[in-house]
Amino acid sequence: MAEFTLPAHSKFTAGHSYKASEGASDVRVFQIYRWSPDDDENPRLDSFEVDLDDCGPMVLDALIKIKSEQDSTLTFRRSCREGICGSCSMNIDGTNTLACLKSIKDVEGDVKIFPLPHMPVVKDLVPDLSNAYRQLAAIEPWLKADEDAPEGEERRQSPEQREQLDGLWECVLCFSCSTACPSYWWNSEEYLGPAVLLQAYRWVADSRDDKTDERLDALDDSFALYR
Repeated sequence: MAEFTLPAHSKFTAGHSYKASEGASDVRVFQIYRWSPDDDENPRLDSFEVDLDDCGPMVLDALIKIKSEQDSTLTFRRSCREGICGSCSMNIDGTNTLACLKSIKDVEGDVKIFPLPHMPVVKDLVPDLSNAYRQLAAIEPWLKADEDAPEGEERRQSPEQREQLDGLWECVLCFSCSTACPSYWWNSEEYLGPAVLLQAYRWVADSRDDKTDERLDALDDSFALYR
């Protein structure tokens, strides 16, 4: 009979529990994935009680409170707190999202937080995005024009041309979509994934860019595009 085993450190175990301060009345439990490369232990799921009467409304507020008051070793990325930088992307309640935009009240029961799935983990909630950024660099996400812009002027677009970029330029490159894509899970070395393909099309669709054919030729690989 065939036997299948999981890679080392792929199973997480029950971790530490941290209680809310005495007298807290509106308490929610946050179960958070923890793993450090500095030890040889399996990941664990730590449990933190948080007093919501003394906490902001978003999951990121709770993470900052936990790090400040209960466990300073908790590691995660964050920056703008406004859904602009994409730094705090993680898996919350089973969905990839931004912690700064996810309301605690939108989650029923315990709030379970994991790093973005199917990515190497640097520590705790920090995924290694090196491959994703390498793929982003490969599509050369900047304007390529044959001639310089007229001196003292911008490269002009009609309202209709500018409208073609709506839904493309807003991407904050949090990679929540790519890490939720099964095709990216099994072939992330070649398949560019939704986030990078969106960026590739953003420049193909830009009327100011003169290298459309060059860009499309670079993408002419079935594994990079859709497999």
